[in-house]
Amino acid sequence: MADTDPKLTRDPAATSAAPTGAIPPSRMALLFMVMLVTAAGNTAMQSVMPSIGTALQVDDVWISLAYSWSALLWVVCAPFWARRSDQRGRKAMMALGLTGFIVSFVLCGAALWAGLSGVLSAVWTLIAFAAARSLYGGFGSAAPPAVQAYVASRTPRAERTQALSLIASSFGLGTVIGPALAPLMVVPFLGLGLTGPFLAFAAIGVVALVLLRLRLPNDEPQYAARGQGVAYSSGSGAPVDPQETTEQEDAAAEPPRLSWRDPRLRPWVFAGLFGGHAQAMVLGISGFLVLDRLGLRDTPAEGAGPVGLVLMSGAIATLLAQWGLIPRFDLGPRAATLWGIATAALGTVILAIAGDLHLIALGYAIASLGFGLFRPGTTAGTSLAVTRAEQGQASGIVASLAGASYIYAPALGVWLYGHSDWLGFGLIVALCAIVLVHGWFALQADRELTKERS
Repeated sequence: MADTDPKLTRDPAATSAAPTGAIPPSRMALLFMVMLVTAAGNTAMQSVMPSIGTALQVDDVWISLAYSWSALLWVVCAPFWARRSDQRGRKAMMALGLTGFIVSFVLCGAALWAGLSGVLSAVWTLIAFAAARSLYGGFGSAAPPAVQAYVASRTPRAERTQALSLIASSFGLGTVIGPALAPLMVVPFLGLGLTGPFLAFAAIGVVALVLLRLRLPNDEPQYAARGQGVAYSSGSGAPVDPQETTEQEDAAAEPPRLSWRDPRLRPWVFAGLFGGHAQAMVLGISGFLVLDRLGLRDTPAEGAGPVGLVLMSGAIATLLAQWGLIPRFDLGPRAATLWGIATAALGTVILAIAGDLHLIALGYAIASLGFGLFRPGTTAGTSLAVTRAEQGQASGIVASLAGASYIYAPALGVWLYGHSDWLGFGLIVALCAIVLVHGWFALQADRELTKERS
């Protein structure tokens, strides 16, 4: 009777297929949290840095350049950590990334506090800030590729865009929470002032790290052994990952190293790099634009609130794209990329002509809506262009592209904006147009990308 009962015969199949199905919600929540904390902390920092720069009496472009060394390290280190995640496991790299975030934020806050208190000159304050920030570029870059590879290697191709969009939306939610909380963290306690958000988010990062260590299952290295998987006994008390065999079974041997110039990736790398530069310029200019258009240069401490509101409007629009539009219309990588970059160009034009807080927030929201479609589109396209065994390396390339966009693009955008509004915004729109034309002819059709392969 058991042999003929369809319910009984279906259960084992469902169990065996679980590794290639959806990731359990509790585990997805932990991955979401890792990305959320770092995103919220970084956008909280970005919402107060224009005011800190004005208080230190340094030119806007130097504030933007203070991020450049960190971004360069991110470009170099992200692919390295992605390969290490293939060997050491995704969880270890997520923990390393969170640790880099925590230490960097504590030291950044200390350096800026010393500058605002008069202990350090403005020049040495920025040097110390850039050095502390480099810890995030060097070690914080371990977490995003590990999270992306974890999700991509455990998600069917047809569901990959939506799964990666959900993870990307953690950044969107973080960019709502960060600017919303940053003004509340600017407190006179112990003279912290504008540096309060740095220490507060470092403390939140510690909580996230503890939860990650305790709750996310340990995953074994994918290429350390061949054949039958062996159960792993966790010394930390964390559960063992039952899905780790998925990646082992899909890769009989370690795949060759991926290059940015790989023909499968080249169209997506081009789109991600140029579109990423446009997004970085918009983000770099926006805070200073608010101070200028609202006449807050003489009262920088009052700028954190309006800047935070603008960033929040963009973050909410990003969430609308990633939680609403992509799943509602079942957008594939190519459609999300093209529609997104066109919408971003429209939002940039509105931002360029905005003269009050309402119109600035509207323009930034439309641009962010576009980039909220564009980013998951290029990320999913890169993931789907390669095999399951190459997901770790592909995620490293995606993270490296994101870092490359912030090496000089924000500073260049701010410098051009300082000379002429139309130079800065004109370059952003031109980059969007280049991506749109290139993507129309070069990006692979969605039905081919999402088709399951044997």
